[in-house]
Amino acid sequence: MKMNRGLRAAVALLLACASAAAHAGHYPVTVRSCNRDVTFTQIPARAVSNDLNLTEMMLALGLRTRMAGFTGISGWKTADPALQAALLGLPELARRYPSLETLAAAHADLYVAGWNYGMRVGGPITPQTLARFDIATYELTESCSHVMPRPAASLDDVYNDLRNLGAIFDVEARARMLIASMQSRVADVRRVLNANTQTTPRVLVYDSGEDKPFTAGALAMPTALIRAAGGRNVMDDVAQSWTQVSWESVVARDPQVIVIVDYGAVTAAQKEAFLLSSPALANVAAIRARRFVVVAYDAATPGVRNAQAVETIARGLHPEAFAAHNNTPGTP
Repeated sequence: MKMNRGLRAAVALLLACASAAAHAGHYPVTVRSCNRDVTFTQIPARAVSNDLNLTEMMLALGLRTRMAGFTGISGWKTADPALQAALLGLPELARRYPSLETLAAAHADLYVAGWNYGMRVGGPITPQTLARFDIATYELTESCSHVMPRPAASLDDVYNDLRNLGAIFDVEARARMLIASMQSRVADVRRVLNANTQTTPRVLVYDSGEDKPFTAGALAMPTALIRAAGGRNVMDDVAQSWTQVSWESVVARDPQVIVIVDYGAVTAAQKEAFLLSSPALANVAAIRARRFVVVAYDAATPGVRNAQAVETIARGLHPEAFAAHNNTPGTP
């Protein structure tokens, strides 16, 4: 039996009202964002995410229809064709960091960002300055080290962000599924390593820089990724997030493997060529053995691709373990 137009409209209205009532019953919701409690009295309708990793979190949670746009992707040349397709039709409000005026003009009600992921300490965009425009802010957990004391980065930081975004947008079941999938993949890596290796290679993260390398310290996500992949970041005693160090400190720590973060105008191959050509690094173990692992920007920064990064790094650090695993009878 076909419904007439009036009946279809009435049914649609009832479904919309039922959906709104269901969401209304979920609120108010309070989450912890760095050193602040943030309360939401209703589901955000015009959220803006900054940076590739945070935007991917929003998309993975099915929140595109709750977004007014995104910022900070094309200016850093981080998006791949698949993500560009997923974002088609959603406006990029700023190629790098947005201004207050940009977010206000978009009628944003939530800015999903982080410190050095769309906000800078003492800069024009902060939770306090956005509050004047009635724009709430959710801060990336890993980035909270810039505004408060924090332990070393952990994959739990990412799971915390997914749980909090799930609560903010009333998509907690989807957040739990994403977390469970990531945890399962990381656990699979650990099982292979436990069964097939006893070594812990020394690893340097190379983001960029020629005069001085820009790398990951203890408070940046790659330290956690490398640990989960059965290695040790040679800069894990540097109590900072992403930071510059000296080439002398790299040589002194003699990394056995170098993880190259792939993004921007300088390709991973060009970064590798620079490292191989540096006389200062000629005697570093990773250079002599030409051992490099390439990880995309959104896999190296906190986000839904971190489990994939653990798999990639683990295979680069322990190829023999995965070869033994793949040759084990009955291995899927």
